[in-house]
Amino acid sequence: MRDDDRSAEFVEFTRAHRRDLMRTASLLCAGEEASAEDLVQTTLTKLYLAWSRVRRADSPLAYARRTLTHHFIDEAKRAHRRRESTMAEPAEALPSDPVSAGTDLELREVMLAALSSLGPRQRAVVVLRHWLDLDVAETARILGCSAGTVKSQNARALAHLRAHLDTTDHHLILEDTP
Repeated sequence: MRDDDRSAEFVEFTRAHRRDLMRTASLLCAGEEASAEDLVQTTLTKLYLAWSRVRRADSPLAYARRTLTHHFIDEAKRAHRRRESTMAEPAEALPSDPVSAGTDLELREVMLAALSSLGPRQRAVVVLRHWLDLDVAETARILGCSAGTVKSQNARALAHLRAHLDTTDHHLILEDTP
């Protein structure tokens, strides 16, 4: 494949799926938009470098989500890495809502705080299973683990989220997904 064709194909893929990748990254990063943007940029760079493999995949988007999720977990594991803390932006300056359009800002903040209280693998399971609505098998494939691990991580994560939301006096119903 010529470099021009490769680049054009990659640009088309990026235009079609960048928003989805940003939404996923925003949730994985618990609303830290700068971290989410870095995560997506790194993922897109990796995808471009491996484009010949990506384009042959059954689902290039699934390949991209897997790359994004693995990079997120790898970065979260780096104990020596120091994260900068930023102050919240004024509500009217917040970027597109990763939870859903039209969600009130208080609920958004509560959900992102609850997500940030989870470890990286549990957060990845919750985002993949409940926000992206992937089944257990696909989530396990993306995370490179067994279906049983996905189910147990999901159950622990939902229990933790329930406890977190109860302590913050927000009573949202989190239902287990079979």
